[in-house]
Amino acid sequence: MLKPLHVLLLVSLVADGGSTPMRSDAGLTDAGIQWPTDLHPLATLEGPAVLAAHAVLQRVLANFPKQDAGACESSARSLDVVVGQEGGVYFVRVDRRIDRCGWPVGSSLEFDWFELYAVSPEGKILARRAFMP
Repeated sequence: MLKPLHVLLLVSLVADGGSTPMRSDAGLTDAGIQWPTDLHPLATLEGPAVLAAHAVLQRVLANFPKQDAGACESSARSLDVVVGQEGGVYFVRVDRRIDRCGWPVGSSLEFDWFELYAVSPEGKILARRAFMP
């Protein structure tokens, strides 16, 4: 005689065709990664702050000249992202750091370059503030 839990399991397996759920990391291996025993985060952000930062970073990267695609100075590697929140709106500032691309510290390709955006918690860019007042 089957126990009630076994019957429920059998019914649920039959209902979904007997498949097991696919994990989002299926097929990924360690690939020689040295996993930390104690993770030291750069920052801890809530999900909506990450969405806001991602939306802005994608916008900024898309606005770089196409002929510079692939250059370090026009990549995420050369950018810092600062996220703040005020009144339910996220404010995301992107600063350019070309010293990460081999330039001397303090170098700039433009005068006072930065981007500032207001972003909803859902990741929708609401407005952009001019970076050259």
